[in-house]
Amino acid sequence: MQVMDTTDSPLEILYQDGPCLVINKPAGLLTQAPSGIDSLEVRIKVFTKQQEQKTGNVYLGLPHRLDRPASGAIVFARHVRAARRLSKQFADRSVSKIYWALVEGDVQPDAGTWTDYLHKRHGMAEAIVVSEHDPRGKQAVLHYRVMGRTADASWLEIELETGRTHQIRVQAASRGHPILGDGQYGSSRLFGQPHDDYRLRAIALHARQLGFSHPMTRRAVEVVAPVSDAWLSAGIAELVSGCKGP
Repeated sequence: MQVMDTTDSPLEILYQDGPCLVINKPAGLLTQAPSGIDSLEVRIKVFTKQQEQKTGNVYLGLPHRLDRPASGAIVFARHVRAARRLSKQFADRSVSKIYWALVEGDVQPDAGTWTDYLHKRHGMAEAIVVSEHDPRGKQAVLHYRVMGRTADASWLEIELETGRTHQIRVQAASRGHPILGDGQYGSSRLFGQPHDDYRLRAIALHARQLGFSHPMTRRAVEVVAPVSDAWLSAGIAELVSGCKGP
């Protein structure tokens, strides 16, 4: 379902049931931001006020976040109890998170597990790989399989076991396979629509699937987020054609 917010940008709702709301976040948009700065949180609150004809404040809990240049499924909670229960699922690692990534180079072998120790640099939105003996490091584990390849890129499906800052981006780049468009971690290629403002640029990282237990009914919820047209651009269309939607 697509609705329009006040900025005339599409807000794509993937799932809505009681206090749970799952949105397909577009690339280049902040999940949350200080007052006066555009964000997905702000757009959802505006939409909610319009939909429900509310004039007061709208509560919106954020159990997790997606990096600004990434896209895909992200869940929000409409009241405090739901937010706490969803947050606990993320803390307990009972939420399933599957990502798609297009990375530079030929990833070998066809499937595997990457384990590293990551340190988020103080005061910076950036992480680095450190030694397992470094007290600053936190273990980062992901499992991947190669879905397809072109002459110079690999399409990966990734299941996160942990959720560290920029985890997929750092782990892929540290192995010589930066995500397409991710200049922060060494990519030499653009992805999606070009922007003079680098903060609006997309990277080929997409939260494809999100699974969790409904915080009130306990029913299992599994949501699949379609990819944007950027994934079907020249050079990679043969990889993802037929997989744009659910």
